[in-house]
Amino acid sequence: MWRLGPGWRVCGSAVLGGGIGPRDWILNAQVPGGYPRLDPDRHLAEIAAAEHLTGPGAGLMTAADVTAYTVAAEAGVTATATCGLGVRGWAAAPAEGTEEPPRPGTVNIVVTVPVPLSDAALVNAVATATEAKVQALLDAGLDCSGTPTDAVCIAAPSPGPTPAEPFAGPRSLWGARLARAVHAAVLEGALRQS
Repeated sequence: MWRLGPGWRVCGSAVLGGGIGPRDWILNAQVPGGYPRLDPDRHLAEIAAAEHLTGPGAGLMTAADVTAYTVAAEAGVTATATCGLGVRGWAAAPAEGTEEPPRPGTVNIVVTVPVPLSDAALVNAVATATEAKVQALLDAGLDCSGTPTDAVCIAAPSPGPTPAEPFAGPRSLWGARLARAVHAAVLEGALRQS
């Protein structure tokens, strides 16, 4: 759980509070394998309320052990990952997608960046984190790009009088730091699974 407080924006693919917007907290909830509920956003809101989290937030889910998270930091960027790699594969698998909800077993990544990012940079940061995740999985010797339910959230301070950083690709200052932190956190988590 991250209690960001006011003054933060999050961009991500969270089940609850996904997209771009102000968020006061992020929650990574552990659910059982074979998770039966079809209303994960409502379930996450219930968990947040039970934890006394108020205001807008983002909620992710995983069947991975959330107490076995890994963390890496670089120059103010912190990446936290939970790696559940039991159900993994390639994003562009030859089979068609299904209407069935995917089984949980997820790589969830939460990154905090200490500087404001523009909307475009927030979206770019999600792409950079995803690229770094895939690189880490390959470096761990896994033949996959992730799991069908992976999620990522990037948290950064809201822009103020200082202009927001316009870039977060892997060769930008903050994107490079983000990529190295995500790579290190996911690699450690993936190696624990091997």
